[in-house]
Amino acid sequence: MKSKEISHEIIDVPVDTNVKFRTSTDPGSYIPMHWHRAVEIIYIQEGSLDVTVESESFTIQTGDCIVINGNVLHSTKCTSPNTAILLQIPLDFMEKYIPDLGQLIFLFDFRTKDQRQQTKQAMFKTILEQLQIINDVHPDGYLLRFNSLIFELLFQLYHNFAVKILQSNTSQKKKDIARLEPVLDYISEHYREPISLNEIAEVACLQTGYFCRFFKKKMGITFLEYQNEYRLSFIYRDLITTRDPVQVILERHGFTNYKLFRRMFLEHFGNTPTQIRKQREIL
Repeated sequence: MKSKEISHEIIDVPVDTNVKFRTSTDPGSYIPMHWHRAVEIIYIQEGSLDVTVESESFTIQTGDCIVINGNVLHSTKCTSPNTAILLQIPLDFMEKYIPDLGQLIFLFDFRTKDQRQQTKQAMFKTILEQLQIINDVHPDGYLLRFNSLIFELLFQLYHNFAVKILQSNTSQKKKDIARLEPVLDYISEHYREPISLNEIAEVACLQTGYFCRFFKKKMGITFLEYQNEYRLSFIYRDLITTRDPVQVILERHGFTNYKLFRRMFLEHFGNTPTQIRKQREIL
């Protein structure tokens, strides 16, 4: 994954489908808070995934499906292998067919006990499974069937799960995202280097004290905590996919405080780097 995709993910989609669809087999990953101008759908088929959407954290298991609205901060953590259907639908594409999209959010509560909602969600997941089959087999007329299923999914999303919100709320969120976007992009480009508070506050065109309060309020953690979590995401990836010494990996990604790294790693993954590697039979 390219570094810039984590903080402010750019969704590249095929021109013939206008969406990004794939079956993902994730050996393990940690992606800190980020957003994208797309609705993201995650349907777990095997294993589990820890997810945080804004201030709410939860775990989705086999058979669970979630919908993450566009421009919403979220993070994911996979500490054991999982398989999932991933679908990202750009807002620009959706706006062509849902004119009031900017006034809507999609509420898809995978924990609901309401039988009607469970039935609607089951229909939704069936379409995702059909998309997966078509995408895997690629029969003659693939695009006709794939795109027809995408439009059926959009209709169900709009008809069964859309809720109107106050326009003032969306306006403020757009302003906050516009302020955060250059900050997170700057971190993605320079995360291996020390970044001072004065330096990053200048990127945001804010006074240092105000920037610190703004960042903590919008991201839920301090700037320094975010920068270290961003580094940690790459460190975890290299730890489980390479045989490189831990110290070499830390230096590669700019994490100089080993004591702080061990504490953060233990908090996030419940084990030391050595224990994680032993579990994955890399050492």
